[in-house]
Amino acid sequence: MESLLALIDANKIFNLTTLAHYWDGLLMTVQLVFMSLLIGLIISVPLAIMRNSKNPFINYPVWLFTYVFRGTPLLIQLYMIYYGVTLINGIQDSVFWVIFERAYYPCLIAFALNTAAYTTEIFRGAIEATPKGEIEAAKAYGMNWFKRTTRIVLPSAFRRAIPAYSNEVIFMLHASAIASTVTIIDLTGAARDIYARYYAPFESFLFVAAIYLCITFTIIFIFKKLEDRLLAHLQPR
Repeated sequence: MESLLALIDANKIFNLTTLAHYWDGLLMTVQLVFMSLLIGLIISVPLAIMRNSKNPFINYPVWLFTYVFRGTPLLIQLYMIYYGVTLINGIQDSVFWVIFERAYYPCLIAFALNTAAYTTEIFRGAIEATPKGEIEAAKAYGMNWFKRTTRIVLPSAFRRAIPAYSNEVIFMLHASAIASTVTIIDLTGAARDIYARYYAPFESFLFVAAIYLCITFTIIFIFKKLEDRLLAHLQPR
């Protein structure tokens, strides 16, 4: 009897309507994470170069940015951007209110800045680890700073940063679950809606956890293949 009731409840929870709701949440999660990582990656490359500068007027502001965003919880950053901006006088009458009136863009800004801070430090370490011999060889070949950076330092640093950056991608996927706290219906938000509708927290959140797990394994597989391809010259023969 109990197994029959469980089957009935499962059929009620996993119908076409709820599966469509999960699917919409999955698309929102993938879109939010992908756009955050893309924007953060674009921001982090020049910041990592600046972070390695010997000039304190260039280095220190980047250090302060990474220190603040790595030293405070992402949830607090999201709340500060989503709720705090509305307290600025005149913001609702300005052209910028188009960005902040919806929850998606403040969430995207918070996620992008947070991952940019972590990625900056990942790339900074990878750039610092560039063998001095490669740089000296580039100088001997007559390359200026720009050519050395774009042709030698950055490609070499990107290869070394792959393992650490894959962890950052997984972290952002898992951290994206807090988007549901500001009314965005992502995977976690969809599970919360279905839990509230059917009073089935175990089934709804366990199903979402399985989806997150599958996405995580996919990310690990992709980065493992990328690492094997780009670091093949370091493998033992």
